Amino acid sequence: MSELKEAIELLEKEKGISRESLLESIEQSLMQACKSNFGKNDNINVKINPETCEYTVTAEKEVVASKEDIVDDSLQVTVAEARKTDPEAEEGDIITVNINSKSFGRIATMNAKNVILQRIREEERNVVFNQYNKKIRQLASGTVSRMQGKSYYINLGKADALLNENEQVKTEKFQPTERIKVYVLDVKSNSRGPKITVSRTHPELVRKLFEEEVTEIREGIVEIKGISREAGSRTKMAVWSNDADVDAVGACVGMNGSRVNAVVMELRGEKIDIIAWNENPAFLIENALSPAKVVSVTANADEKTAKVIVPDNQLSLAIGKEGQNARLAARLTGYKIDIKSEKQAREAGELDDLSLSGLNSEEELKEGGENAADNKETSGTNLSGLQEL
Repeated sequence: MSELKEAIELLEKEKGISRESLLESIEQSLMQACKSNFGKNDNINVKINPETCEYTVTAEKEVVASKEDIVDDSLQVTVAEARKTDPEAEEGDIITVNINSKSFGRIATMNAKNVILQRIREEERNVVFNQYNKKIRQLASGTVSRMQGKSYYINLGKADALLNENEQVKTEKFQPTERIKVYVLDVKSNSRGPKITVSRTHPELVRKLFEEEVTEIREGIVEIKGISREAGSRTKMAVWSNDADVDAVGACVGMNGSRVNAVVMELRGEKIDIIAWNENPAFLIENALSPAKVVSVTANADEKTAKVIVPDNQLSLAIGKEGQNARLAARLTGYKIDIKSEKQAREAGELDDLSLSGLNSEEELKEGGENAADNKETSGTNLSGLQEL
């Protein structure tokens, strides 16, 4: 029995399979062996000591007068045989008889072995599934193992994850053995082990990378309020500090840009704009349009629209290449943003001489903020769900 105990302890340690599951599989294998050997196991009982791993196999049999009365020797025993186990046994009694499992035939033994091996494989799959199921919506690090078609298989340690073409950044190409970080989308169980799907394009990948790099985010001092991303090109991220002494943007950038650069490196050069989040939508929109300078913002919180005026020489910068800067700012803030240059606004009669001088720009910003004050709850709800955009 010491060999069985050592084998169970080794499997428990190396495979991560619980002792209870292993003992249960041994019990099932012995029951299966009994069925193979006797043709049935309805009257069979198997007991295993969880500490010593010693087991006993017994059968309940009816006591009959003589051999001539035996119809099924797996269910019945003569009085003479019964009294070897119980000296007081009488005809009609039900007694418990020990069964020598070592006497089982080769087929019964092989069947028992197969039951144990099958159970061990099932438990191995369950252990791996449970391990990675906990990583859903989390960051995982792995090694590129192979490419199949246009998809990559990423080895995460005990299982391979699938990086489909639609979850890949178009500009990224990987080589075998290259180490990358991925966002775990889903884990499903199947007969060959867990099926894990991961992403390199999901906005939450950026969040998890910053959580890994920035201590203040992990500790809850700095919050990431929203992320809008065009994978492989540019990301805008709004951050907020719960501590007046901690600069949220500075904490994410790090000393000499060390923290943000680590994330940019992992994302293969993707540009990241980190902006300060503000409850006032006008100020938030102004920040979101960075690096462009803004003359004025008028925000309508009810309609989720905003009119923005920028200097003539900042219009193309505010809109961005192919409209990217304005598009990301709109996703980040949840507002439909209409951007005009000072010249365009003046021609449309939307800008007077005072606003041109910049004197009223702060007042207009405040006007937008006051307009939003009555709808602060709506605005906050919208922003809290931006990571899904």
